[in-house]
Amino acid sequence: MTYRAVLWDFALDNHGYVTTQDARELGVPSIELAKLAARSKLTNVSYGLYRFGDAPTSRFDQYHEAVLRVGPGAHLTRDAVLSLHELALVNPRRIRVGVPRRSRAAVPEWIEVAREHIPAAELTTYDNIPSVTVARAPADCRELVMTERLLQALDEATRRGLVRRGDRRRLVEILSTDR
Repeated sequence: MTYRAVLWDFALDNHGYVTTQDARELGVPSIELAKLAARSKLTNVSYGLYRFGDAPTSRFDQYHEAVLRVGPGAHLTRDAVLSLHELALVNPRRIRVGVPRRSRAAVPEWIEVAREHIPAAELTTYDNIPSVTVARAPADCRELVMTERLLQALDEATRRGLVRRGDRRRLVEILSTDR
C-alpha cells in the first residue's frame, strides 16, 4: 500500500482530514504529507493539518476542522454541539472549541477557543469529532440560547437517543431554575 493510500483510508473516516501526528501514528513520514501537497494531492489547511480535496464533503467538515486546528485535547463545546446535531435552532457565527489547557494555535475568526476543564465522562465523539456530550451542552448554553429552545432541544435529543431520560429530567430542572 502506498503512503497516499494509507492516508486516504484514514482521511475517509475523518472528513478528509489528516494531521502530521496522524501520519506518524500510521507509519507515514511527515515529509510525505508535504510531497503530496506539492503534487496537489493534499491541501495544507494550516500548520500540521491537511485535507484531501477529493474526499467527500459533509456538513460536519467545518466542525472537525475547527477541532483539529485548535489541536490535541480540543473538543466542540456549547452551541457548537447543538449546531452539530441541528438542535435548538442555533447557527453560531463562530464554532466554539474547548481545550483543557491554553492553546497557542493560530485560528481563523470563525473559531472561538475557550479554556475549560470537562470531566472525561462528559466528553465523547460524534462522527469522529471530539465533543462534549449533548447532555451537557444545554446547561452550558443558558446564556447563549433561549430556555424555550433549549427545552425543545432536550426533547428532540431525547427522542433521537442522544440524551437519556434521567439526564433530561435533571437538565429540565437546571434550565427551569434560570427563568
